Amino acid sequence: MTAPDLAALETPLLLLDEARMQRNIARMQQRMDALGVRFRPHAKTSKCAEVVRRQLAAGARGITVSTLKEAEQFFAAGVDDILYAVAIVPSKFDHALRLVRAGCRLTLLVESVAAAEQLAAHGRANGHSHRVLIEVDTDGHRSGIPPEDARLLAVAAALVDDGAELAGVLTHAGSSYGLNTPAALEAMAEQERAGCVRAAERLRAAGHACPVVSVGSTPTALHARRLDGVTEVRAGVYVFFDLVMAGVGVCGVDEIALSVLATVIGHRPEAGWIITDAGWMAMSRDRGTSKQAQDHGYGLVADIQGQPIAELGFGEANQEHGVLQWKGTPGADLERLFPLGSQLRIHPNHACATGAQHGAYQVLPADGGALQTWPRFSGW
Repeated sequence: MTAPDLAALETPLLLLDEARMQRNIARMQQRMDALGVRFRPHAKTSKCAEVVRRQLAAGARGITVSTLKEAEQFFAAGVDDILYAVAIVPSKFDHALRLVRAGCRLTLLVESVAAAEQLAAHGRANGHSHRVLIEVDTDGHRSGIPPEDARLLAVAAALVDDGAELAGVLTHAGSSYGLNTPAALEAMAEQERAGCVRAAERLRAAGHACPVVSVGSTPTALHARRLDGVTEVRAGVYVFFDLVMAGVGVCGVDEIALSVLATVIGHRPEAGWIITDAGWMAMSRDRGTSKQAQDHGYGLVADIQGQPIAELGFGEANQEHGVLQWKGTPGADLERLFPLGSQLRIHPNHACATGAQHGAYQVLPADGGALQTWPRFSGW
């Protein structure tokens, strides 16, 4: 897609480079195939049926979601093997049951005895056995039960019921996002694997079947040296990548498939500012690179072809205004370099958060054809 083709588009909008995305999909799938595990991509990143179809076509089996709305939307699009990877609460039990009764093979997640007992009681009362994984905490990042904790067996015992079926264990090494060397990422991948496998071993020793051992994050999936004992891997942001992942070291900027197309709407030459129409409502308020070696502010500014412009920073944003700072030669004629109406592309810190600000992707096709529109959804 050339600059003249994009010039007529109203901005800000979300651009997706299909060729880059396809390379990212192939890279991850080939790695999972080589490691001998099932790959279940996390669809929360794209929230888009067209993207998920391409992941499944590459070899993924089933998907992961973070909301029941995602499960509903993807099931309606023809995906019937879905893992809802957020601990479920009673207010969502009926919604989950409706999906199952419609034909969705839905797996749920619990991390407490209370949730296990309530979910089992709900299944029993409705003549259904919920398929359930127990969340395991392997890195202290967020939620779940440590592999050696006594609560693990207590939760499993609560799931031995006509209303529930213990299907296995799940973990997510979210703290991998804070690392930035291959050695540290490999170590975290092994910690994630070993902890989840250990939880499965304890359950089996106590007499419980534990067929599923599910691990995953984009950094650990791309750095695991072995996955002995693991049955499936989950990862999401790899499909687009973003600046945080570039800072972690799992991709280059030239592999980021997502950008926001913005238009220059004004200048403040005395301050060295260029104003665009892509503020934080277009980019999100996610400042995920602020703790990394390279802080990109609200995003990395690039030209219309997607090549980064080193002289432009993006350190300030209002709701609808992106304030870019000139860091190049003092006194440069910014109105000549970036005239009113000219377009820029801004790579996001966090692909999931920036995507959530938009209702569709404008897709730059891999075959170089006409721009396509792929809808995405949001909400719960």
